[in-house]
Parts: sequence; C-alpha cells; structure tokens
Amino acid sequence: MSTLAAKSLESPEETRRFPHGHIDLVTLGGTTAGRAEFEPGWRWSTDVKPIAGTESCQSLHTGYVLSGRMRVRMDDGTEAEAGPGDAVLIEPGHDAWIVGDEKCVMLDFTGLTNYARQ
Repeated sequence: MSTLAAKSLESPEETRRFPHGHIDLVTLGGTTAGRAEFEPGWRWSTDVKPIAGTESCQSLHTGYVLSGRMRVRMDDGTEAEAGPGDAVLIEPGHDAWIVGDEKCVMLDFTGLTNYARQ
C-alpha cells in the first residue's frame, strides 16, 4: 500500500520552546520534521543542555538552513558554519550557536523526536 501525507509547519502539532528559540513539529509516519527558529544569542550548551541533560547534543540533524547562520563544534573539536541555502548533516555529539544578529531558521528532518524534551 502506498502512503502520501502532508502536514503544514504553519499549523504544527507541537511547539517546543526554549530560551532564545522554539521548534515547530509535525509527524509523518515514523518521522518527526520541524522548523526551528534560533534567535541571536542562542547556544545549545546554554539554552537546550539544561533540558536535554546531556553534555552535548546527541541528536542527528539532517536539515536545510533558510536564513541566518549557525556555527557547530563537534565533540572532537571540528567546527563548521552553515548559512542560507546550505543543506546540513550534523551527527550526534555537538554544540551549536548563532552567528551574528540575524535569527537562524532551519528545517530539520531527523533527530527531533526527543529534541529539547526532558
């Protein structure tokens, strides 16, 4: 049997809020997809770590940056930056923060089931 599903992130099933941002979520089949908005000043280790309870983000992110810039540092010290038009793969074990004074808006298609949830 074939499946076709569509849900709008304009009417999310769930919104998770955290300091300096939020993520709107929909679930399609077994996949949770979301649109995250990170305000200037957001940093995972400051704003989401207290919720997650882990030393670094343990979610796998596969996404696309719509606006703004985000810098990521992996637990091994590797760093990279992503901006508008960039598709990203960020493996578990990282910190991230917003670069500059523009909000970063990102679509994420993996790793959101438990993101920013205790």
